[in-house]
Amino acid sequence: MQQVYICYNGKFIAASEPIFTADNRSFRYGDGCFETMRAVRGEVQLSELHFERLMASLHLLHFDAPHIFTRHYFTRLIAELCSRNNHNRLARVRLTIFRSDGGLYDPINNHPNFIIQTSELDRQVLELNERGLVIDVFPEARKSCDKFATIKSNNCLPYIMAAMYGKQHRLNETILLNAKERVADTTIANLFIVSNKQLITPPLSEGCVCGVMRKHIIDMDLPFKVIEKPLTIADLENADEILLTNAITGVRWVGQFRENNYGNAAAVILHELLHEGVL
Repeated sequence: MQQVYICYNGKFIAASEPIFTADNRSFRYGDGCFETMRAVRGEVQLSELHFERLMASLHLLHFDAPHIFTRHYFTRLIAELCSRNNHNRLARVRLTIFRSDGGLYDPINNHPNFIIQTSELDRQVLELNERGLVIDVFPEARKSCDKFATIKSNNCLPYIMAAMYGKQHRLNETILLNAKERVADTTIANLFIVSNKQLITPPLSEGCVCGVMRKHIIDMDLPFKVIEKPLTIADLENADEILLTNAITGVRWVGQFRENNYGNAAAVILHELLHEGVL
């Protein structure tokens, strides 16, 4: 059986080797953030957007990021880890950053530690889903709309419970609402609707995670207009299509939300543009 490695603070060690104590601040408080990225042949896709978001998150969380924390530094480590783990074709990469041990809620210092993990991805993730997803709203939590809501935080409890709810109710994905009863995002994706030939997604002020694929789509030259606007449940029910996006799969289309059914014409176009020339 092949040895699996992780990268811990720049060093490559066996994934089975213990590295945490009970005082780890990510374990105790969820004190940190993470990036989930797709790597093709060891190269991180949309790396500029990923590390732009990472640096913004570290700033918001008051980490004292060292000068070595650059896109080049992390992408070099990721490429090496993919090679060591033989994840050379298509890989999921998770970069987790957490504050150094010590303190109660107030930390002793703001030095960041990091772990990089890779896992092999099936090429199927690059194919548009043949069957539309079935989704609904998670009723038991509401996302805040503060400046921390947009971060991919190590404190993921609402998303965990929403994912459990989805599994219990045989849903493919679950929508999280904000305190204004409007759409924020889903357990692992940002949400877009297609309405009147427009692609619409909630603005960051609605409490959604600042998704890399979301930003990439907003910045793309597309055959339809992309706008940011708050979305209600009624907007979902009256939409022509509902799309879910993230950095791993790109885009997936929703076939059913409650009693409403949807097509995938725009999803097909967007999928082809996103994955053109990837493999």
